[in-house]
Amino acid sequence: MTERAVAAGTERPTPNRWQVGRLVERRVETQTAQTLVLEVPDWPGHLPGQHVDLRLTAPDGYQAARSYSIAGPVADGPGGPRIEVTVQRVHDGEVSPYLIDVFGVGDPVEVRGPLGGWFIWRPEETAPVQLLGGGSGVVPLMAMIRARRAAGSKVPFRLLYSVRTPADLIYGDELRRRARDDFGLDVAYVYTREAPEGWRGEPHRIGLADVNTHGWPPDLEPLTYVCGPTGFVETVADLLVGLGHPSRRVKTERFGPTG
Repeated sequence: MTERAVAAGTERPTPNRWQVGRLVERRVETQTAQTLVLEVPDWPGHLPGQHVDLRLTAPDGYQAARSYSIAGPVADGPGGPRIEVTVQRVHDGEVSPYLIDVFGVGDPVEVRGPLGGWFIWRPEETAPVQLLGGGSGVVPLMAMIRARRAAGSKVPFRLLYSVRTPADLIYGDELRRRARDDFGLDVAYVYTREAPEGWRGEPHRIGLADVNTHGWPPDLEPLTYVCGPTGFVETVADLLVGLGHPSRRVKTERFGPTG
């Protein structure tokens, strides 16, 4: 990958402008997912639920770009603002294997964002929130959970997180800690292939009983965010509407297979 020049200027950065960020830290989340901390000096700020485009350029000029949800609030670093993205390895992908296996601390990457204005949660909201994530679809939902804590919000949150096995839990330790320490946050899990020892019930795909038990009732008019693979999102959204949640208050985001 080669660094591409970014035009200098004093104008305020816009979401459509590419700029250069650098990797300053990485954290292993699972065997296939890592969180990348990027320092982006001209980052304009973002809202929880927004995403960013990352673009790589090969020495021969070939470019590949992918979108990744921002995983938490912006942080201050010695070289400027820092943002986090969590990358899930995609088999035969072009970008995710490079970001996980090759991309090193200090290396540049082009960044464009923040992007997206629909699938967002604003800390000034007062309605209860229910979050339903499948696999790596938990990333923008975690951004909302982290933003809630950072803003000192007391809005009650409920997260229902569906994964294949306990080893596939992204942010597993942090979620357990936050469920214990963040007052008003409830976290529940659905395991589809293998459940942890002592788990009640059998592994299964998310169903009506899960959504009904671990979500908010429609009469509380919660804000609902559903993120994950297309099949997961469509199933959960249909269940929510069937339970009486107005479709206008059920926001969805689908994760595609490109990597």
